[in-house]
Amino acid sequence: MSLAHPLAGKRALVTGASRGIGRAIALAYAEAGADVAVLARDGAALDAVAADVKNLGRNAVPVVCDVTDPDRLAAAFDEAADGLGGLDTVVNNAGGFQHSGAFLDLTDGDWTRTRGLNLDPAVGLLRLAGRHLAANGGGSVLSVVSIAGLGGAPRLSLYAASKAAIISLTQTLAVEWAEAGIRVNAVAPGWIDTKLTSGFTGHPPVKEALAAEVPQQRWGAPEDVTAAAVFLASDGASLATGSVLVLDGGLSTQLSAVARGLLGIGRAAA
Repeated sequence: MSLAHPLAGKRALVTGASRGIGRAIALAYAEAGADVAVLARDGAALDAVAADVKNLGRNAVPVVCDVTDPDRLAAAFDEAADGLGGLDTVVNNAGGFQHSGAFLDLTDGDWTRTRGLNLDPAVGLLRLAGRHLAANGGGSVLSVVSIAGLGGAPRLSLYAASKAAIISLTQTLAVEWAEAGIRVNAVAPGWIDTKLTSGFTGHPPVKEALAAEVPQQRWGAPEDVTAAAVFLASDGASLATGSVLVLDGGLSTQLSAVARGLLGIGRAAA
């Protein structure tokens, strides 16, 4: 493995690759030496990403697909694998955020749509990836989840539940697929400045308030996720499976605002 090109000779599929974290991972993989199949709904945006991959000297295969259509997803997976002559790494990144609010105010339809956007496509892609990689001597799978799936996420219950389910699958499949030589990991970003979070970043006071709760006092960029994604796909991570790497500037590990307030009261009393 070359330190400059840790993914040299590898072939990767990245879903949700037309923008944000998926696009950043696809380009980082190409810079690291991988050929990349990029999958998303927006054909024009995919062509632009594929052109960027080719400009980095790597082969690119754009595949237009709505991952919520299981039949199309299966066909698209085959197109990606055929286009690259096989796959060594599959990145499950496609998904989104739709519904927020108090749990009792959310409907069955909200859950159906959230599950259909985040969880069901992930299950389908993992099944396709596992079968392909097992038949070809192994490889790696990486899911992009969220710190919302790691603990309580008030007003984000459905989104958090869908991401928590993928985290559970990551850990279970890491054990089930180890004998087949397949590593299964995840990255869990915190606040990342993308189109998905534009509802927050488009309001400077809200963006600043959320950043103030992060120990590093900043929002992340898509590129803040890429080094971890490259490492987990590389041979240098050969012992890493079932891992969930948190990338949130310390947000999920800090004490809650209430706890910090109580500690402040305690110090003052002392």
